[in-house]
Amino acid sequence: MVTDVEISPREAEVLELVGAHLSNAEIAARLCISVRTVESHVSSLLRKLEVPDRRALAQRAPEPTGAGPSHPAPVLPAPLTSFIGRESERAELTEMIKAHRQVTAVGPGGVGKTRLALAAATEAAGEYSDGVWFVDLVPVTDPGMIATAVAGALGLGEQPGRHLTESVVAALADRHALLVLDNCEHVVDGVALFLERLLATCPRLTVLATSRARLMVPFERVYPVPPLSLTVDGESDAVALFMERVAAVGRPLDPPLRDQIAAICARLDGMALAIELAAARYPTLGLDGITAALSHPLRMLTGGSRADERHRSVRGALDWSHALLEPADRALLRRVSVFVAPFTAAAAAEVAGSEDGIVADGLARLAEQSLLVVTASPGGTEYRALETIRQYATERLAEAGELADTRSRHLRWCLAKAAGLAVARQDWRARFDLVANDLRATLVWAAEQPEQRADAYDLARRLAELTFTRNLIGESQGRYEQAAALATDPAAAASMLRQAAAVAGCRMHGDDMDRLHRAAADAARRSGDTAGAARDLATAAANAYRFSGKFVRKLPRQEAIALITQARELAGDDPAAQAAVALAEAGQALADAMGAAQGPDDNGVPVTIARAERSVELAHRTGDPLAESAALDTLACAQSWAGDTFAAADTARRRITLLSSTPDTPACIQELIEALGEVTEAGLGAGDLPGARRWARQLADHPLLAEVGHRATGWLLVADAFAGNLDEVRTGSVRFLDAWQRDGSPARSVLGPPAAAVATIHGLCDDQDARREWSAVLNQLDPSPGNTYGYGAVFDAMLLLHRGQAPQALERLAPEPGEVWQWVTWIWLHWYVALRAEAAVLAGSAGARDRVAEARTVVAGNPVATAIVERAQALLDNDRERLLATVDAFDTAGCRYQSLRTLVLAGGDHAGRGAAALADLGFAPMASAATPMMTSER
Repeated sequence: MVTDVEISPREAEVLELVGAHLSNAEIAARLCISVRTVESHVSSLLRKLEVPDRRALAQRAPEPTGAGPSHPAPVLPAPLTSFIGRESERAELTEMIKAHRQVTAVGPGGVGKTRLALAAATEAAGEYSDGVWFVDLVPVTDPGMIATAVAGALGLGEQPGRHLTESVVAALADRHALLVLDNCEHVVDGVALFLERLLATCPRLTVLATSRARLMVPFERVYPVPPLSLTVDGESDAVALFMERVAAVGRPLDPPLRDQIAAICARLDGMALAIELAAARYPTLGLDGITAALSHPLRMLTGGSRADERHRSVRGALDWSHALLEPADRALLRRVSVFVAPFTAAAAAEVAGSEDGIVADGLARLAEQSLLVVTASPGGTEYRALETIRQYATERLAEAGELADTRSRHLRWCLAKAAGLAVARQDWRARFDLVANDLRATLVWAAEQPEQRADAYDLARRLAELTFTRNLIGESQGRYEQAAALATDPAAAASMLRQAAAVAGCRMHGDDMDRLHRAAADAARRSGDTAGAARDLATAAANAYRFSGKFVRKLPRQEAIALITQARELAGDDPAAQAAVALAEAGQALADAMGAAQGPDDNGVPVTIARAERSVELAHRTGDPLAESAALDTLACAQSWAGDTFAAADTARRRITLLSSTPDTPACIQELIEALGEVTEAGLGAGDLPGARRWARQLADHPLLAEVGHRATGWLLVADAFAGNLDEVRTGSVRFLDAWQRDGSPARSVLGPPAAAVATIHGLCDDQDARREWSAVLNQLDPSPGNTYGYGAVFDAMLLLHRGQAPQALERLAPEPGEVWQWVTWIWLHWYVALRAEAAVLAGSAGARDRVAEARTVVAGNPVATAIVERAQALLDNDRERLLATVDAFDTAGCRYQSLRTLVLAGGDHAGRGAAALADLGFAPMASAATPMMTSER
């Protein structure tokens, strides 16, 4: 770690994880802190280590533990060296960004916009409590990727169900921050649309942009960046820059030469880049040589506006600097201009079509002439051209007639890199991030070249796969759709559209799933694959039932029936198509049955179960684990709806077994995430707390859910609350609440159970402020009957019984399960019935014995619920030995809280031990009124 900068232990942890290319949400989950806290640490590190952006910060991170000796990686330097002069300009621009919400520093290429903007941002940084964030838009070749670039700088990953633009807006909505967008001119329309949304919804955000043209957005104030001063009170910023750059290479100039230098700077119109290039030539040409070299091209700089002259002065400097290069170095400069991201000598050799050693020498010479910037990185030396020079070299590439050949070599290099990444394991994220912008840029070019269509298709497909693995799932869906559009074979197009539909499912975009499956069906029909078209249409109908929560537009019943009918007609005798149709039919039957009545009717149950079982049988015959998993999902839902808790749990576990060895494709991952949620819920309902916690942990740790911690941790919070794991609930609740708030605090009933679980845990710890906070969250999340009669009643009863308020607990559970069937079925039935029996006993209810007997029949086979009922029976019979026997039952079932509660209920010395253990875990004392007198041994 850097020794001359004081970095706290927590900042060091954050820095190491930034170096591993984790997003802020992933870092927060790893360190069990909030995303806001991570953002504060990152902002602090940027200031302390004096680096411009997250990429540079990642390069200051130590090597991960176990990767060898820890040492600081070199920092990514600023584009040029020290900042010279411009005191008045820096002050003016600083005051403008303090006074206005959006300022654009405008000027021609090479005038020094970026350096001035960075200097002003540094000057103003102290005014922004939430930091300054820098985004270089040079690598962004698609206006639709602007939000991706900004999100990467902010450390945001993509949240399923939300566009990255929305994530950026949400992250900056209440921030007092400065966002610097550099080099906007080539994507100005995209930047304008993005900023209009950002500025309208983030009232405390200031944006400083640099561009060759104004952005034309609301709130914009334009600051024209002038050239460096030639003479101000006898001083000249232009001369100072020239002299400093010459001195930097060990050739300081004598002050008497200032007049000659001033004349050179005047010829160059004070343009910073042109002066840099001229100064780089001093060691070989001297001042006389530079003057002579500039004289000829500058004769063309007469006439026209001053701004045009400045453009031409930079071009003139580039022209003569280029002319002085050896022919091989000229060729190398123009050929490496196709790289939009930093590149290595080996990469340059492949694209330039030359030997590594020759290219390495040429790159060094270009760097000596300030035509390339050298960057030391952990992976080796990297090079890049400033954007003005890159654009100039690209023009030269076209003039030389080498553009197509060089871009083709760059395309082949990108394809090879993409193929290598597909099998890479070590440092995968960092390796992808290094080349991602080149992959995107070359795809933009290749997609427009008819002769490159096959390679463009291949690259789009590979980029879709890579971005999915990188959790850039919005881009992944778009790349799959792009690949489908580039495919010459309709069958390949159908395959890509199916993949896109699966990614849309992972993104929680049901409407896109529907659109893409229908498009896949059309492509399949064009290819002559009617069975494939039947599968796509049937899948579209089935998804409307299976994933209804992902849809904005609910698929009308008649439209779904029409899809199924069409699929049935096309299916023929194809087994996979028949299985898909059977799944859709089972989903329709289940949806009809569940929506028909408050509780299951005798006729609906067998018909629905039969349809689901037939769907499973047909899917199993195909040998496709995804098809069988989808059918098992419908069967488990039907079994749960029918009240068969254990059958539903068994079916859910079968899904996990099926999916345990499937590859990490979008379709497999979508299915696995759904299956993990279902098996966790089913395990909780059946009283398998260890299994539920194990599956819930897999769900919470899944990379695709890293940015949506409230969805990732929800069922783990419920499982830990039932088990009595206080520390785990407190830790997990931070991630849940933080992510939910970052998501805009949506009202979603599926998030109600974890909020109720956390509120109950705080109640059991007698933390009333925290309980009130979480109760408010719960009421905002879910005001539905499920909260009133289902899980809400279960968790409220647990707390009331702990407080010794058995009559109130009994009243909270007063409705018979059949009366509120729809709200207590699935995972709550056994908990509801068991706690109801215990509340009746502790409240001294006249019907307690009947209540216990009924409950025993219902919960038989559920280890936790059975132990609760057995404890209630022992309390009713005043049987201490039988009561204490349930302690082992609770421990075996992984329910520590209920085990210790039993000791307290047993009285005597047992109560003392139980109370002490509960206190050690952080629970508040159980109220004495909850402990019946155990006066005799049985």
